[in-house]
Amino acid sequence: MIVTNYEKVRAVYERAAREGWVLPCFCSENQTTTEAVLAAAQERGRQLGRPVPVILAITVNYGHRSQAPNYACAKDWRTGLKLFRDDAEILAGPGGPYEDVETLIHLDHVQFDLDAELLEGDLSPYSSVMYDASALPFAENMARTAEFVRRHKGKILIEGACDEIVDAGGAAGNELTTPDRAKEYAAKTGVDMMVANLGTEHRASGKDLHYHGELAREIRRAVGPMLVLHGASSVSEDQIADLFQDGICKVNIWTALERDSSPVLFEALVRQASKAAGPAAVDRLIAEGYLTEKCRTGEKQSLAVFTEFYRRSVVFEAMKKLTLSYLELWYR
Repeated sequence: MIVTNYEKVRAVYERAAREGWVLPCFCSENQTTTEAVLAAAQERGRQLGRPVPVILAITVNYGHRSQAPNYACAKDWRTGLKLFRDDAEILAGPGGPYEDVETLIHLDHVQFDLDAELLEGDLSPYSSVMYDASALPFAENMARTAEFVRRHKGKILIEGACDEIVDAGGAAGNELTTPDRAKEYAAKTGVDMMVANLGTEHRASGKDLHYHGELAREIRRAVGPMLVLHGASSVSEDQIADLFQDGICKVNIWTALERDSSPVLFEALVRQASKAAGPAAVDRLIAEGYLTEKCRTGEKQSLAVFTEFYRRSVVFEAMKKLTLSYLELWYR
């Protein structure tokens, strides 16, 4: 079931607060990820004996990772966004295989300038939007966000970005959010939810950073339980197991799904190299030193391995497992 009406979306967050849940938000740039998230949420709900909500998200023209253009090889964000939306509706809508999953659709890191066309259009098909003006000076960030809130308050749940989160691929750093800064941002913008910099980073290659839970709790005392944690892929699971107590109401994940499923696919193809690529390709890669003799099985290419469906199935199962491990942290 897709939930988009503002009051119904608020009700999902209110129920999560009563249950002590942090709502998990998984970004996607392909159908495999979209379905893996829904499948994991369905499985976790069945394990617990009751459905659990999940948020599917996508970025559009966000400079650090524009996901909507990646949803189709045409590289057109409008096409990608429509495909993402259609996938969610077909998979989780009435009659879909995951219709028992309470699914929210989130627009992530929507840029105040690059995504102007989207922001000025019809946002009713979505459950929430992150209005991102965090690259601007703080005062201008607040002013622009407040104006967006003024125009859309009560129509769609609005997440704002108090501070920019570090990007693993960039050279620039930024400081942690202070309680006073968070309080000022919340008061002057009127957002429903707020992203603060709590030590994590986007697109991390590992899980070796430190999440500042003690800072989150200080901010919670200043603004209430309205925080959103971005960059959760950059920290270990044990650090983010009790986010609800820190005032986090929503947590975003993407990088870990792609980063940690890639080695699974790589290994599966190497172990069945001949079936995937054929003896000639295997012989060439052995001669070039990329593979070893163990890969020279002499087997012919096989439909069971060389198809896109095989590759997608391997990634799907890996992503489903990864998603489920996060859901087990927050739905207990």
